[in-house]
Amino acid sequence: MRVVFLGPAYPLEMQQFTRGLAEVGAEVYGVGDGAAASLPPLVRKCLSGYLQVPRILDEDDVIERTRVWLRGREIDRVLSAWEPTVILAARMRERWGIPGMSVDTVNGFRDKQLMKERVAAAGIRVPRAERVVRTSRAELGEATRAAAERVGFPLIIKPIAGAGSADTYACRDAAELDEVIAKTAHVRELSVEEYIEGEEFTYDTVCVDGHPVYENVAQYLPKPLEARSEEWISPVIITVRDLDQAKIRAGVALGRQVLGALGMGEGFTHMEWFYTPAGEAVFGEIGCRPGGARLVDQMNYTSDIDLFREWARASCWKSFEAEAARKYNCGIIFKRAKGRGRITGIAGLERFKAQFGPCVVEDELLRPGSPRRDWKATLVSDGYLIVRHANWDVCRQICAAAATDITMFAE
Repeated sequence: MRVVFLGPAYPLEMQQFTRGLAEVGAEVYGVGDGAAASLPPLVRKCLSGYLQVPRILDEDDVIERTRVWLRGREIDRVLSAWEPTVILAARMRERWGIPGMSVDTVNGFRDKQLMKERVAAAGIRVPRAERVVRTSRAELGEATRAAAERVGFPLIIKPIAGAGSADTYACRDAAELDEVIAKTAHVRELSVEEYIEGEEFTYDTVCVDGHPVYENVAQYLPKPLEARSEEWISPVIITVRDLDQAKIRAGVALGRQVLGALGMGEGFTHMEWFYTPAGEAVFGEIGCRPGGARLVDQMNYTSDIDLFREWARASCWKSFEAEAARKYNCGIIFKRAKGRGRITGIAGLERFKAQFGPCVVEDELLRPGSPRRDWKATLVSDGYLIVRHANWDVCRQICAAAATDITMFAE
């Protein structure tokens, strides 16, 4: 099994997907825009070949350079686990007649307006939404205001082809909308959509022939847009051990419907959905790739599993061999230091570990001397803790303690 894997070293999680491919017996050919000499030892060990391209997002150039590089070698799969390159992978598959999801299918997971139209056509509840295309800054503003009037406040403004919550804003009135129009003037296509009140969850899968062979649900505390609005917040995400709860079952059923509506094939999916005060599960959006910000690691800790390896097995051989029992609720707590510059100290960490030490499975907080990260640019912020416990309420209490009782300082 010869596999072209796009971006084998970046983002950081891709290194584990590269490892997973190698461990299930794939011959892995990496294509990326990082220098070969800079590849981490783990990645270098797992690759059978590597092509450096000038820009991984220059799709036509990457396709042509890869074609020349691979001449004489038969390739069985072209894979991507990173949102910006999923269309490139599909284009390469179509160009060379390789099995896997088509460009049209992948577009349904990448283009947020097309996604909602296809999901709605299957009779699934989606937020009201309109596409706004930028022709000029003035026209973008006019078109966005007109769409907002039709959709109605409160609403969400987000990129049509965005990833995560970058350039995503909530608007509750015309004044906030004007501010957001200015902030998103660089975005070529926007989605103006209905704001859904309620709790926000994920629905994550590994699929074979569009059917989930592994399912996960996680809850955002607070909702991502709220977490991005205030620097003092320590965002928390907790995987749910017990999927057999009424509201969780509603989200899982919704997710399975969405997979069918969009024609999912093999690999990871990451969906976001809402549970409203009226008890309705409402679709948010979905990608045909794994969730970021260490969500795959959380799922691994939830089931004591290696989903990097099982994704590779599913993608290459349509097989899933690991035991998928859910043993724990697993929480990740992202911390943001007070101040600017370099980390100078961490208060409350030792006391937290003394109380909850057996539940802490990872401590990746930045230590004194490390430069602060831009909290608006990365959810990981100034590091994180991962904890787990079999009881949901206890796990949530542990996460809350980490969020409120640990403080990082910088100057």
